[in-house]
Amino acid sequence: MLAAVAGKAGQVALEHFRTSLAVEEKPGGAGPVTVADKAVNECLAEHLLAARPGYGWLSEESEDDESRLSSERVFIVDPIDGTRAFIAGEVGWSIAVAVIEAGRPVAAAVHLPAQGRSFAAALGEGATLDGAAIRGSGRAILTGAQTLAARPHLDPAHWPGGAPSVVRSFRPSLAWRLCLVAEGRFDAMLTLRDTWEWDIAAGALIASEAGLAVSDRDGGTLEFNRRSARLPGVIAAPPALHQAFIEHRRPRTLD
Repeated sequence: MLAAVAGKAGQVALEHFRTSLAVEEKPGGAGPVTVADKAVNECLAEHLLAARPGYGWLSEESEDDESRLSSERVFIVDPIDGTRAFIAGEVGWSIAVAVIEAGRPVAAAVHLPAQGRSFAAALGEGATLDGAAIRGSGRAILTGAQTLAARPHLDPAHWPGGAPSVVRSFRPSLAWRLCLVAEGRFDAMLTLRDTWEWDIAAGALIASEAGLAVSDRDGGTLEFNRRSARLPGVIAAPPALHQAFIEHRRPRTLD
């Protein structure tokens, strides 16, 4: 159901893609928003809440309703993850949809309409790309690992145990970054800044179901549907590689 609705929303987004768009800036430096973000949000809400009217709702483009905190299941959605890329006419944006139960994602879809690619996962059932099973790279060696991260997050100041020597790349959508690691095109992804739940909820499940370890920036468990809707970063990588990143986040100890 999630993938089908994300596909419908993708068609709405494409109607606005590479057209002349009025861009507004959200209060507090929260980034840009366009009519496309709002239209996709309306499409997702219409179809998802009609199908599951008892679910809570958390979206980047909806006013937060704290009744979600007492809901057994909650939709967490990012109507367009990578709005700046969308505005620029680039293809690296996605629509991310997740279902959360007891703080954990249990179903997810990440759709990239401009690329015609769709990722999906359900808890305990694995992850897929366009219906075919996917798996992370399995890499264990940190040095040279192909890692998706913004340049500032590899600054030595963030790594008490020494900045990791990795090969850095970047993609605009956090949800897409998680999916790229899930399909093994990159070995790891990380962001160390506090991160909105809607940016990572869907991708976190897809990555986990593809065999990756997924945690916050210090190795803690990601718990969703929090009052603040913010999480302390995310690191996703094959288990041994993930552990290597976490060790570099800790101060070196003298023998």
